[in-house]
Amino acid sequence: MSYYIDNFADDLGPEKVIHIYEPKSKLRAIVVIDNISLGPTIGGCRMAPDVSTQEVFRLARAMTLKNALAQLPHGGAKSAILADSGTEEKETLVRAFAQAIKTLTDYIPGPDMGTDEESMAFILDEIGRAVGLPKVLGGIPLDSLGMTGYGLSVAGKTASNRISLPLEDARMVVQGFGNVGKAAAKYLGDLGVKLIATSDSRGGIHNPDGIDVPALAQAKDAGTPVDQSGLGKPVTKENLLQIESDIFVPAARPDVFSESNQKLLKTRLVLEGANIPITHEAAKQMHKRGITIVPDVIGNSGGVICAATEYQRLNEGNAFDRVEATIRNNTEELLKRVINEAMAPHDMAQKMARERIDKAMSYRAHM
Repeated sequence: MSYYIDNFADDLGPEKVIHIYEPKSKLRAIVVIDNISLGPTIGGCRMAPDVSTQEVFRLARAMTLKNALAQLPHGGAKSAILADSGTEEKETLVRAFAQAIKTLTDYIPGPDMGTDEESMAFILDEIGRAVGLPKVLGGIPLDSLGMTGYGLSVAGKTASNRISLPLEDARMVVQGFGNVGKAAAKYLGDLGVKLIATSDSRGGIHNPDGIDVPALAQAKDAGTPVDQSGLGKPVTKENLLQIESDIFVPAARPDVFSESNQKLLKTRLVLEGANIPITHEAAKQMHKRGITIVPDVIGNSGGVICAATEYQRLNEGNAFDRVEATIRNNTEELLKRVINEAMAPHDMAQKMARERIDKAMSYRAHM
């Protein structure tokens, strides 16, 4: 086990931590297979130069919990290719990565930050297993369908009923107008929610009267940064976190909020679109302040539910139905038990996942 994560290891895992270096292609990568009790693992492969072993482990653990909560026959894993996703050598690195994980048959990679359907097609071509494939290869295009964002809208609708938050004209801030944030803005917009601020890696915009989501999506697809779209007053990424809202969707990198800055957030409902966007202690403080949180392992599970549906050779209709039913039921159970058992949302989500994982682990032979 890598010394990088000794302090995080527990009875769930991780089962494998692999550091990869392939001299010819200069591939550097990390794979963490956390727990396989429920079946072969599914987890995204992200591509960024600054991902640490600790971050990959935390993301893998989130996938273990997420897949269990979604009642999928899969454990959790995650991987990272340590390179800029815009490199001209992307295909070479992705194919080299695929060959490096060829014998890790209990890991099924999927798209993540910096990778996409095309990347998964390269992996499938090399080793015969991947999810999140192009439609022509039998995939369900979760990004173009906005499946993770759709799941967030289901969580939002369910939670809003619980906390008596009318969605019509509710003010929403989306931090990270990428595949997930863009889809969340669209689907929640369809329910009457008004996007008043959003951002990308360059900066953000604020328009209290509401941002034209289709127009912003079109501008982003054309390569225009959010803060140059002309659809709102430019704001810094840091100031965006302080804009008062009814719904806040963190849909960018991990650890956006920590104990030191969580007090800046002024909202009623948080729908975690990114993986681990709020540290555990920060989430507890927000809960004490009366902010309702739907954790990532429930709220953004639409993507992996879709991927598992694809792996089972089912169709788009099946995927939408499973995402809607699973996230609605999990959100309802979570928020009910948070009150009845006096537990913070992240702790409760972990407890709900452990109930299923522990049952599965009880059937495993003890070595």
